[in-house]
Amino acid sequence: MSELTLSIATIENLLHGNYHEPRSVLGFHEVRKKNGQRVWIVRVLETEASKVYLFWDDQTEAESMLMKSIHAGGLFELKIPPRTELKPYRLKIIYKDGNKHIRHDPFYFSPQFTEFDQFLFGQGNHHRLYHKLGAHPVTLDGVSGTLFAVWAPNAKRVSVVGDFNLWDGLKHPMQIIGGSGIWEVFIPEVSVGTLYKFEIKTLENQILLKSDPLGFSAEMRPSTASIITELSGFKWNDETWLEQRIKSNPLSQPVNVYEVHLGSWQRIPEENKPDENRSLTYTELADRLIPYVKEMGYTHLELMPIAEHPFDGSWGYQVTGYFAPTSRFGTPQQFKEFIDRCHAAGLGVILDWVPGHFPKDAHGLARFDGTALYEHEDPKQGEHKEWGTLIFNFERNEVRNFLISNALFWFDEYHIDGIRVDAVASMLYLDYDRDDGEWIPNKYGGNENIGAIDFFRQLHETLFHYHTGILSIAEESTAWGGVSHPTYAGGLGFNLKWNMGWMNDTLSYMQKDPVYRKYEHHLLTFSLIYAFTENFMLSLSHDEVVHGKRSLLDKMPGDVWQKFAGLRLYLAFQMAHPGKQLTFMGTEFGQWKEWSEASSLDWNLLEYPEHQKLQKCVKTLNHFYLGKPALFTNDFDWTGFQWIDHHDQDNSILSFIRRPAKNMAEADLIFIFNFTPLPRDNYLMGFPEAGPFSKILDTDDPNFGGSGYNKQQQIDTVPEEWQGQTQRGSVNLPPLACLVFEKMKKSKSVPAVKKPQKARSSTKSRKKDDEYKS
Repeated sequence: MSELTLSIATIENLLHGNYHEPRSVLGFHEVRKKNGQRVWIVRVLETEASKVYLFWDDQTEAESMLMKSIHAGGLFELKIPPRTELKPYRLKIIYKDGNKHIRHDPFYFSPQFTEFDQFLFGQGNHHRLYHKLGAHPVTLDGVSGTLFAVWAPNAKRVSVVGDFNLWDGLKHPMQIIGGSGIWEVFIPEVSVGTLYKFEIKTLENQILLKSDPLGFSAEMRPSTASIITELSGFKWNDETWLEQRIKSNPLSQPVNVYEVHLGSWQRIPEENKPDENRSLTYTELADRLIPYVKEMGYTHLELMPIAEHPFDGSWGYQVTGYFAPTSRFGTPQQFKEFIDRCHAAGLGVILDWVPGHFPKDAHGLARFDGTALYEHEDPKQGEHKEWGTLIFNFERNEVRNFLISNALFWFDEYHIDGIRVDAVASMLYLDYDRDDGEWIPNKYGGNENIGAIDFFRQLHETLFHYHTGILSIAEESTAWGGVSHPTYAGGLGFNLKWNMGWMNDTLSYMQKDPVYRKYEHHLLTFSLIYAFTENFMLSLSHDEVVHGKRSLLDKMPGDVWQKFAGLRLYLAFQMAHPGKQLTFMGTEFGQWKEWSEASSLDWNLLEYPEHQKLQKCVKTLNHFYLGKPALFTNDFDWTGFQWIDHHDQDNSILSFIRRPAKNMAEADLIFIFNFTPLPRDNYLMGFPEAGPFSKILDTDDPNFGGSGYNKQQQIDTVPEEWQGQTQRGSVNLPPLACLVFEKMKKSKSVPAVKKPQKARSSTKSRKKDDEYKS
């Protein structure tokens, strides 16, 4: 209950912005005199006002009451007898320059962050924290406005500033809620579209201007204010998609991901600036990107980070607005529409998510309240020197809560289908990219980041509790065990892990001159030693086509024909290898140049036949993958794969079988790869059963830009053990190519009526009959 008379110290703290509980003094209060009589008191701080009047919502402006000035600094007070009913009131403020303003008093309204909210947040279990923190347009006691809340436990004072109060931090100071470190204020008449920031006064009396960590939208760079945004009201049309997702297991579904950087997939001329070009908007991307990716046969889009970030050159990996889709391409509602249209087209959406580190930008999370709040104080724990970024303090409940709530937010509010977590290794190891003496061991003396381990487990238990059928993919480059194992089995809880070993080994192999490949044959086969220890995704991402590494097409050795043939072969090998798959935009048509975030892919290359045919090959591979359950229903078990031969390193030839899940009556697929530009006639290879086998894919097809060397449409086998198989066949291997065979189905034609025949007596005849039936 407020004091009847304010002390000089209280008034001075208010006027100097040093008071952390302004609502205990300002706004409406009921007090009792010594004689027990009740008195209503309203106090207002308006530093530029000459007079302030008050009238209740059930009164007119003409009935307003003049408030008494109790301090020349702008403090006003009104004491009145209690009314029969308490209602919101309005203030009529007459400023010294003669202007007048009428508004409701923010300090009339009670705090909304409850004791239960405080408990959950302190425990790190306020899963939907974004419902409480940030800026939320609401109506309280019949008054429309915006409720603001922010975590800044070490601040001396926090205020909301914006155009509505001339960015004056003394206008709307916030109230601290208990011991939670949460500051809150409801500001009437402030609505959607308004710019705002938090002004924070530190314990050292430094004034900081910070964007809202849970802001739902932000200004276009280089401006950094947050924007009050209403997320509700969008009409989703993806109920069927979400229902189907709940019922499905993504590990036994086709997952073929097209990784895209929205700002550079395509760019178009700037209006009235023909010499400049701009990125596509979310709406334009929906019109162009979605039908293209669907036609090409991909199953998912993976978007490089779209959370708000100030620096284009970071590619989105230095985030300042974790809850805001970047304004570069449009509004949050338009981004929702983009995802809704992806689902309508049958495409899943995966977001790159960056919980490992954040930039030092002054308006962001760095030293948010003047202290190391989200990060560690010690740079040995809290800084990535190579990246120039800060590391989240995963030991802190509130920090883990912020990140887990953020991940859940994208699934809840934007209906995404998965996250790909960036730089997991940098989070798991305390000595990541650090020399001796530059890191601090954990409490057991090891280099494992125990806080990060606990964070990942809590993250996945939370996500999969609310959203079954989603993907959480780890970009993890070490041999850490159990990354994609469930938490109940001691794992980190991801359901997929990028196979960085496969990527590094196979790219190294493919870049070698074919003459020398026989000496590095193990680079193709080694991945099968550990292929089923994790749920792997085979990734050929943006990281492989930047910083002097060259595009995938340009990595291939030889002349132009051999480069295209090599890339066709490599992408077929990726498709055939156990694991889900991802390729970066531009790979599908043979981008020659390295990727740059500042320029469009070279779509003009599709004017040339070689690139058209490569694109046709990739499209065929993608649709082939979709139609063959052997390639996706049994990716993570040895029963889905069997070597035919991996010993022919002198000829750089591999062959193996892919099998579907046991409960499926689908055909096995037989693959053979020739990694040299030399064709091999009458090459003997093993087959698991008697033929004939039909050729169902040939990357050397002339329609794909190949030579058309292999003319065999089917392979007849001989019952002779070969390469560990019961049958052998003779295959003409084309140069730098993959062939795929499938057991031919028996004809279902109606048999002709035959005259009765005498029973055969010949043993030889019976033997031939049995062979045919087998």
